[in-house]
Amino acid sequence: MKSTRMESSAASLKIAMYPWLALGHQTAHFHLANKLAEKGHNITFFAPKTTQSKLASFNHHPNLITFVTITVPNVEGLPPHAETTSDVSPPLLAVLMTAMDQTQQVMETHLSTLKPDIVFYDYFTHWLPPLARRLGIKAIHYCTARSVMVGYLLSPARINQGIHNHVDLTHPPPGYPASSSITLHTHEAREIYNKRNIIFGSNVLLRERIFNTMIESDALAYRTCREIEGPYLDYVEEQFKKPVILSGPVLERPNASLDEKWGSWLQGFKRGSVVYCCFGSECWLQPNLFKELLLGLELTNMPFLAALKAPVGFDSVGEALPEGFEERVAGRGIVYGGWIQQPLILEHPSVGCFITHCGSSSCTEALLNECQIVLLPNGGDQFLNARMMANYLQVGLEVEKGEQDGFYTKESVCKAVTILMDDENQTSKTLRANHAKLRHILLLKDLDSTYIDNFCKNLHHIIREKN
Repeated sequence: MKSTRMESSAASLKIAMYPWLALGHQTAHFHLANKLAEKGHNITFFAPKTTQSKLASFNHHPNLITFVTITVPNVEGLPPHAETTSDVSPPLLAVLMTAMDQTQQVMETHLSTLKPDIVFYDYFTHWLPPLARRLGIKAIHYCTARSVMVGYLLSPARINQGIHNHVDLTHPPPGYPASSSITLHTHEAREIYNKRNIIFGSNVLLRERIFNTMIESDALAYRTCREIEGPYLDYVEEQFKKPVILSGPVLERPNASLDEKWGSWLQGFKRGSVVYCCFGSECWLQPNLFKELLLGLELTNMPFLAALKAPVGFDSVGEALPEGFEERVAGRGIVYGGWIQQPLILEHPSVGCFITHCGSSSCTEALLNECQIVLLPNGGDQFLNARMMANYLQVGLEVEKGEQDGFYTKESVCKAVTILMDDENQTSKTLRANHAKLRHILLLKDLDSTYIDNFCKNLHHIIREKN
């Protein structure tokens, strides 16, 4: 044991992390920081002050993980004191990116002083890899999105093929694996095509910003494992011609207790009977879809807990509820507009179904628990995450939507939930069996530690390579 600790200490790395100013991205990086610190590496985590207060309680290694405060510049159009995506509405995300771009000089000063071996970043800071290269630092893109999305939308094969209109995006790029099962619907392709060409901070097109963060990196790292998306990881590595390294799912088991109000409420229902619905901290539904979702939950006649942000144009979920809704679902249904302990909710024995927006973290959390999975993607990479879960892994069921407009109805929401909650339904049986097999693999005792050990070995190999 003593020699192992000495080897770990001798091989310790100095690592910096500067993720996109969204709590989900920062949390994913911080979970990785904990895993790397557990192996003896030193982490400097760059983040705004408000983020630090939210992450500090998760710092399992304060002697090895150090926060450095980044002051978010007050650029024109950004609300006062805004520091993360939670502080702004969707139209202002580009302005927040402009503010993050303006931290480039500050980051150069910090990195020049710190002299880390590696800096981890993600998605949008296309200027960070060239900056790191000038300073002799390896820059690793730690992607919290799935390789199924990166390969489909951002691979050189896709870019070289040319994207002339949204119809081009309804088909996978050349060489893409499992091409018959992973595609975009018309409304999804149209949405993504339109967003590709928006200016996202400092007069940079969104598509160019994201593509360059990967092309300029020394390696692409993913918060996943081969058991979930092996063929897509291989495709990304072949396309970008650079190392693809995996941290594994980075399983951070909750060390807190479920809030009494939720524990007591859930305890009032029988095992596996409650439908839990959550769309994350950055999903603002249109009012009509918000209404159809809730009416669909009501139509199931099942107990439910929906954790949702207020829809577009409303200040609270309460004022957006359908007329008479609260009275009709009293005693069996709750719509909550605040932050919720999702991992602990999903672990509760009363929860039998999870309606998810298909964010990457939520997909992983769904796979780690026993509840049935209803897929209701809302935008971006969520569409392809949903196809991966439904068509490739075959562990969840998508809610039916209109091909052209992407609208779903209360009936289609109810139908998906009802099918999965019927133990005698063949579709439910098949998805449940597939889910159970994959869950067993993901929870194997040594899976997480094996991935982290290999991840650290790959980091050392990347550092040894010449710039």
